[in-house]
Amino acid sequence: MKILMRADTHVNIELPGNAPVAKCTFTQVLAALSVSMCSMVVGYSSSYTSPGLVSMRDNATATFEVTKETGMWIGSIMPLSALFGGMIGGPSIEYLGRRNTILATALPFIAAWLLISLAANVAMVLAGRALCGFCVGIASLSLPVYLGETIQAEVRGTLGLLPTAFGNTGILVCFIAGMYLDWRNLALLGAALPIPFMILMFVIPETPRWYISKGKTKRARKSLQWLRGKGTDITDELSSVQKLHTDSERNVSQGAFMQLFKKNHLKPLFISLGLMFFQQFSGINAVIFYTVQIFRDAGSSIDENISTIVVGIVNFISTFVAASVIDRLGRKMLLYISAISMCLTLFTFGTFFYVKATGVDVTAFGWIPLMSLIVYVIGFSLGFGPIPWLMMGEILPVKIRGSAASVATAFNWSCTFIVTKTYEDIVSVIGPYGTFWMFGTIVLVGFVFVIVSVPETRGRSLEEIEKRFTGPVRRMSAVANMKPMPMAC
Repeated sequence: MKILMRADTHVNIELPGNAPVAKCTFTQVLAALSVSMCSMVVGYSSSYTSPGLVSMRDNATATFEVTKETGMWIGSIMPLSALFGGMIGGPSIEYLGRRNTILATALPFIAAWLLISLAANVAMVLAGRALCGFCVGIASLSLPVYLGETIQAEVRGTLGLLPTAFGNTGILVCFIAGMYLDWRNLALLGAALPIPFMILMFVIPETPRWYISKGKTKRARKSLQWLRGKGTDITDELSSVQKLHTDSERNVSQGAFMQLFKKNHLKPLFISLGLMFFQQFSGINAVIFYTVQIFRDAGSSIDENISTIVVGIVNFISTFVAASVIDRLGRKMLLYISAISMCLTLFTFGTFFYVKATGVDVTAFGWIPLMSLIVYVIGFSLGFGPIPWLMMGEILPVKIRGSAASVATAFNWSCTFIVTKTYEDIVSVIGPYGTFWMFGTIVLVGFVFVIVSVPETRGRSLEEIEKRFTGPVRRMSAVANMKPMPMAC
């Protein structure tokens, strides 16, 4: 992939294979960059507990004690709160608009981080993490919707990668800063991150589709013209958006939530929920939330903070690797590669902990934890990280796409909460080795699930995919084609 900035404010993007070169305006890049800055805050929030919890426990000057139980709540309250944020995000993007909903998270994000930084007791830390998680839930729903409704289809894949890249950048920034800052100063840095995206959000417009849904055609035209460039003829595209909205209003029946339980809708919903389940129960968020603690428990010969940074860098780079091969190898092949690599590394990591628990000196093999997690993160980033979100937009039928996506997103955050809340409890019951063997077994079951249930969607239009499940229908939403924001978690 090669991106070249030109004097006429367009970007030439060479797509994989023999695809034609697409022309994208600089304003679209600016719009994608602006909302992706919010994704960096999301990534930073997700990884804060990895260095933050260790610092809280080790800091002798802290005015409160962080017990094991308290630490689990600090780590898990964010995804629990994000579940409710996702529920609020749906109505918010419809009534307030996509842009305004994203913008509305900036000040609460800042307040949440300041609350953590100034915390005099555990309750203030928990309140800050809960508020932070609420904003994360709203952002995780809003960002992909904004991008899906503003970016041209020809470059949606490339620019749609920006939230993932910036989210992983946020994780990496947190890991690196965690080497030098204690948990209070780390939270202060978190309070500074929302400021750039808040400023940039005032520059970009609301999506044309939302304006049209509210009957504001003139504003929709102005927004689309800004996105496509002053000299671009947007008449056909605007007419197409208006027609799609009209068709959607005419064809979408009331009681859409009840449509979820129709026989021909259950299979795609089941596949989407299954992919979300195996994504989270692969243990990814336990790894991200407790990376420093895992390396410390493993007794790795490599400094745990250095190891954590290496994992963060690998996670960042893997984003671009996945983007370059997903349309060549296909979804199922990447899921196969992902499952196999994660299985092998989780079982290897578990075996390392088991041998260490038997009293064997593993000092000479201190590199195994780092190598295992590197391969594990690469495997996750190639398949089970981004593909469940991508396929959610591809396989869910149009009549249930909104309600089903809400159910799948809520289910994902619920699984995230369960994994992060119970991780240390599980470790105390079956040991670190048993915990990683358990995650490996779940991924193995996920591998079988992909073979048996998940269809290949590469190269197929949304109409062809939907026809396979429910029969021929018309596509009504450009949002379905969006590349959603992914998290390492």
